Amino acid sequence: MVVNPGAGSGVGEGPLQRLAEALPRARLVELEEGDDLEQALRDAASSGWALGIVGGDGSVNTAAGIAHAEGIPLFAVPGGTLNHFARDVGLDSVDDAVAALAAGEALAVDVATIDGRLFLNTASFGGYVELVDARERLEGRLGKWPAMVVALVQVLRRSSPTEVELDGRYRKLWMIFVGNCTYHPHGFAPSWRTRLDDGHLDVRLVDAAAPGARLRLIAAVLTGRLGRCRMYEEVRVGELAVRRLDEDRGLARDGETFDGSAEFTITKCAEPLLVYAPH
Repeated sequence: MVVNPGAGSGVGEGPLQRLAEALPRARLVELEEGDDLEQALRDAASSGWALGIVGGDGSVNTAAGIAHAEGIPLFAVPGGTLNHFARDVGLDSVDDAVAALAAGEALAVDVATIDGRLFLNTASFGGYVELVDARERLEGRLGKWPAMVVALVQVLRRSSPTEVELDGRYRKLWMIFVGNCTYHPHGFAPSWRTRLDDGHLDVRLVDAAAPGARLRLIAAVLTGRLGRCRMYEEVRVGELAVRRLDEDRGLARDGETFDGSAEFTITKCAEPLLVYAPH
C-alpha cells in the first residue's frame, strides 16, 4: 500500500494506525516530500498481489491505471478531500475498505480513457474545467448548488467557446462533460452514480452556436431551466472521437489537467478494474 499524505484533508495518523493493525502483512509505504507517487505505485505493484492506495481521487486514478495495466485488484482507501470514486463504490471510511478486503468482496468497474489516459470518474475540456475551478472556490461560502449556479454564470460571461468536431460533426461549445457511467442528477451539476459498470459514457454539452446563446444560457441557469434548454444536450455513447479545431489543448480527467492532442478518442476500456468494495 502506498499512502499519499499530500492528497487532501483525509489522511492522518488515524488511518495509518488502523491499516497497520488490521493488515499486519501489508507493506505500507508512506510517501515523503519529493517522492514520486507513480514510481512508488509501480514498485508496489511489482511485488504484491493487489495494489493499495490511501489518497484522494487523483491518487486513486494513478493507482487504478497501474493496477489495471498489471491485471491486479485495487484496494482504495478514501484519504482525500472529496473521494468521489470511493464514495460511489460504497467506501466512506478506512473500516469500509478493510471490511471489504477481509470479506474478499470486490466489484468489477468500468474504466475509460481520454487521449489514452485513464479516468474513473469524469473527463472534460473547454469551459467545464474552468467551471469546476470556479465552483470549488465558491463552495465553502455558498454551498454546492448555489456555487455551481454562480460559477456557471461567471464562466458563461467571460469564457470563449471551443470549436471541435465530435464524431466528424462540427460543434461550437461552451463546455463538455464526460462521465464514466451514467451520472445523476440531470443537468450540469452531476454528482453521483448508482452503477459503475453500465458500459456508457455520459456526455453532456452546452452548445454555443445559436444566436444569442450566451444570454439565453445565463437566463436558463438563473431560472433553473438549463436541463430543459435547447442548447443543453445529454447523450449516452460507448466512444467519442474528438478533433480540436482551435489552439486549446487543455484536457482534464478526475480533477487533474494536462495538455492533450489535437485529435483523440474518449472510450471505454475492454477490461474492467477489480476494486475491493462491499457488494
